[in-house]
Amino acid sequence: MGSMTITKEIILEALSTVQEPDLKRDLVSLNMIQDVEFGINQVRFTVVLTTPACPLKEKIRKDCEDAIKKAVGEDIDVQIKMIADVTSTRLNGPVLPGVKNIIAIASGKGGVGKSTVTSNLAIALYKLGAKVGLIDADIYGPSVPTMFDTEDMKPQVTQKNGKNYIMPVHQYGIKLLSMGFLTGKADEAVVWRGPMASSALKQFITDVEWGELDYLLIDLPPGTSDIHLTLVQTVPVTGAIIVTTPQKVALADARRGLSMFKQPAINVPVLGVVENMAYFTPAELPDNKYYIFGKDGGRQLAEQYDVPLLGQIPLVQSIRESGDAGKPVVMTDQVSGQAFRDLAETLAQQVSIRNATLDKTKPVEIRV
Repeated sequence: MGSMTITKEIILEALSTVQEPDLKRDLVSLNMIQDVEFGINQVRFTVVLTTPACPLKEKIRKDCEDAIKKAVGEDIDVQIKMIADVTSTRLNGPVLPGVKNIIAIASGKGGVGKSTVTSNLAIALYKLGAKVGLIDADIYGPSVPTMFDTEDMKPQVTQKNGKNYIMPVHQYGIKLLSMGFLTGKADEAVVWRGPMASSALKQFITDVEWGELDYLLIDLPPGTSDIHLTLVQTVPVTGAIIVTTPQKVALADARRGLSMFKQPAINVPVLGVVENMAYFTPAELPDNKYYIFGKDGGRQLAEQYDVPLLGQIPLVQSIRESGDAGKPVVMTDQVSGQAFRDLAETLAQQVSIRNATLDKTKPVEIRV
């Protein structure tokens, strides 16, 4: 059999049969194929993923290879380079111009491990190749400085066009700002009034040199408060994550948090639910799961509201110990770290789906 003449058209036609599994459209119409080159018995091209944390990377690669071989013959050498350009629905406005996605992380009540989830999620996204920032907006118990071992750090201030800008603290690849940096030691109780806290958060958004970020995670205080309103009024939030534990009382509070974002006035897409402390696994019995707080509470909440369950994080001693030691577990422990890596991939996937399918979020205008 003579070798078939390869043209760019043949390659693109073959790749237009390959679906992006999440967006249910083909790679060519999604503009995900670039730099098509071909030589004798060789085809090369680049696939531009919607996030470096894409869990379906290998499936897409294999589907592309199969499609080319089907079109031009089995013995062709297919070289596929995969890069990522994180999608965004934000137009570069004056506020956070280089930030592609702003993700609010909320919980109905305290004590569900929201900051642990946020810290590990941030590092997991970074390790998968994304540029990540984290704002710890929890006024009452800012625990991010402890988890990132930055308790003694103070952000630098820089001048730009005659205006002062705060520089985030860099640690473990993440750009960080925390209410804790403004207040001194963790054991000094700070009494914030709502408006003070709200203006501090506003400043973290408008007066900080965040640079370019794929994801800016905002760790909100538990419950629903002025801070949540300030956030949705100041910037268009890509979506919100609700963290809960499986107990009834936590779920009842998580429901309130969830319905807050779904209110017509606020209308921030809920990207999904994270069920933290889903089960207990003792270190010496790694295959055993004990459902101390009840089973699948987060899953049922997600199903009830028709939002994705982003992950079920086990209750493991190493997660708590790592946070207390200032080195989140995803950096050190393979087993429990895997839960956060999976969570990061699932979240990134949901952000890509949201950006492809829903209108962009508009900042809330509160009419007085």
